[in-house]
Amino acid sequence: MSEYHIPVLLAESVSALVTNPDGTYADATFGGGGHTAAILSRLNGDGRVIAFDRDIDAIQGALKDPRLTLIHNNFRFIENYAEQLNRSFAAAQDDKQQAADGAFARTESFGPAVFDGILADLGVSSHQFDTADRGFSFRFEDAPLDMRMNREAALSAAEVVNSYPEEELERILRLYGEVDGARNMARLIREARAQAEIRTTGDLDRAIARMLPKGAEHKVLAKVYQALRIEVNQEMRSLEKFLEGATRSLKEGGRLVVITYHSLEDRMVKNFIKTGNVEGKTEENIYGKVQSPLEAVSRKPILPAEEEIAANTRARSAKLRIAERRMQDE
Repeated sequence: MSEYHIPVLLAESVSALVTNPDGTYADATFGGGGHTAAILSRLNGDGRVIAFDRDIDAIQGALKDPRLTLIHNNFRFIENYAEQLNRSFAAAQDDKQQAADGAFARTESFGPAVFDGILADLGVSSHQFDTADRGFSFRFEDAPLDMRMNREAALSAAEVVNSYPEEELERILRLYGEVDGARNMARLIREARAQAEIRTTGDLDRAIARMLPKGAEHKVLAKVYQALRIEVNQEMRSLEKFLEGATRSLKEGGRLVVITYHSLEDRMVKNFIKTGNVEGKTEENIYGKVQSPLEAVSRKPILPAEEEIAANTRARSAKLRIAERRMQDE
């Protein structure tokens, strides 16, 4: 597990998540299983974890535990699986009841509200960053420009930089990477690909070299690679769908625990907790109270301790937000 990915804010996130030792929990971003293992350690024999990851590398050789179910899919579909799980729970309960008293009364009402808690550790795993042929990092000069979290997906970073119109490249760089001079950078990419296809991380770095300030090259490249990665994996759209589905999949009083790594996703999570939508648009009830299905457990995010950042520099930008599913009569 630790070889694949070092889990961030492990103790803080799991202690906030697990409130019922025989409950049902979801690890929406398995990523090698560090958080999942910690969740399982807090559960008894009746507890269970449903874990998701769209990267097949993450779930190969995963920990073995009869209380764990692994799903190779995007966490944006969590609500679909939650409803299926709820149906199986209801069917098992009906069968148990029938065996006990001979009565048969199949449950007719199914919904996705099945989880006592859902955890999502967003961003890129250590394995993805550190494996050259995945193309997530500019540290490897001539790695294939891939960046797909799901290797079965059609769109790669190479496809984006070689086929997207210049205006669309500019939009991605500005919106997802907050890149200064996004228009000029998009022009450089368009000019470079007209001479030869941009296939590797080195090709891309050389294409935009004129816009990399001396001594701060890595800071700009990090923004560029982040922008392309988000576009390739549709991360913002997936996060929005996840937040909506996860909220409906939580039982009343269930916890949603999310670890973010950059301002775009953190803003979406913060807005959703506060208003029930990622845009932060407020809707008030007749009493003037903002209507949101979630309530923040703590007003400010929890940040990693200095000791954790020193041991794992990738934790330095992490923020942990915790929310609870409101009761219906609130």
